[in-house]
Amino acid sequence: MTTRRRRRRRTRAPAGEKAGAAGGGEAAQQSGPVTAPAAPAPAQPAPPGRTPESQEKLAALDLGTNNCRLLIASPRGRGFRIFDAFSRIVRLGEGVSATGALSEDAMARTIDALRVCADKIAKRGVIRTRCIATQACRAALNGREFLARAERETGLKFEIITPAEEARLAVTGCGELMDQDAPAGLIFDIGGGSTEISWVRPRSGDGRARTPEILAWTSLPLGVVNLSERHGGREITRERYDALIGALRAEIAAFGDPAGVRPLFTDGNGHFLGTSGTVTSIAGVHLGLPRYRRDKVDGLWLSSEEVRSVSERLRAMTYEERSMEPCIGVERADLVVCGCAILEALLLEWPATRIRVADRGLREGILVGLAQEKNRERGRNRRRRRSHRLFAPPAALPEEAR
Repeated sequence: MTTRRRRRRRTRAPAGEKAGAAGGGEAAQQSGPVTAPAAPAPAQPAPPGRTPESQEKLAALDLGTNNCRLLIASPRGRGFRIFDAFSRIVRLGEGVSATGALSEDAMARTIDALRVCADKIAKRGVIRTRCIATQACRAALNGREFLARAERETGLKFEIITPAEEARLAVTGCGELMDQDAPAGLIFDIGGGSTEISWVRPRSGDGRARTPEILAWTSLPLGVVNLSERHGGREITRERYDALIGALRAEIAAFGDPAGVRPLFTDGNGHFLGTSGTVTSIAGVHLGLPRYRRDKVDGLWLSSEEVRSVSERLRAMTYEERSMEPCIGVERADLVVCGCAILEALLLEWPATRIRVADRGLREGILVGLAQEKNRERGRNRRRRRSHRLFAPPAALPEEAR
């Protein structure tokens, strides 16, 4: 009797939808798994007309004071498979600190970027999207008017989130990088128009809960764009830099120790976790990267002395020299020094010796929330179907039951 072996045909993912695909262009540096590397694609195709759960795409769009960022992904195990990403510096909040309103040029630049995002979302077949706007739209008198215009012109509906929600999303997005053996941590997000600070600690008793517990948080309406506009970002003398650090430290000190964890930092046990263009730029310069690489930067540990050394190097450079740094470039060259000043003020007030770098944040936090919503909805649908099967009458009732 001859035994025949059946060969299974393996299903390939469509071109451009490999794990970690960035979509090219400006997206290339921003793509990558949010947590664990993506698992292999399932071998069996989904039934006709139905999208497999592993391919159900979610989109997170973060419109900040300086950047417009999009991430399209699908849940995969305890992480996400990235299908597309996009990041463009639009400087939406340019001039808001002086005029109180978004300028026409800034709004036009942003609308152009949002059209790219809307096109990517449509082409990828996204099933669930969340678009958030932060400090620029919170502060500007015409912030809501602009978002209404953006919806008319691009179809994207935004919500202006509170500083509390912004801090929560940042922690959700990058918190798994916290040292689980550390008794406390400080997570900071230095944005274009504000800086969010959260004091956190690892969750105990549940190995699956990798997002740390937020003990306290605060938000400073100070970021790299508005500080650079007020204090100058191209050329900053040592004296002006020190004065800026002192003023920022006073702002931070005014919040005291809301979580009661200062001794853990003075003893060297607490550590920082930073998610922002400032800290990723510092990491790239420290590593001497010829071009920015997320896989080298995300999760990198730096000592406070290494951070201070790079910060002083950047401050001492001319604007042109900073522009030539591959991990900074022309678009960040006038902003990064004020970001360094914010970080230095944090280190002086909260003397951590270790800083971990996160190339992840609000978008990843949004994706986690969207995935949780999808799972809750799927659970409700399953319960409804189960209830329907339990109580559905038989096809034909016996005569005595009629």
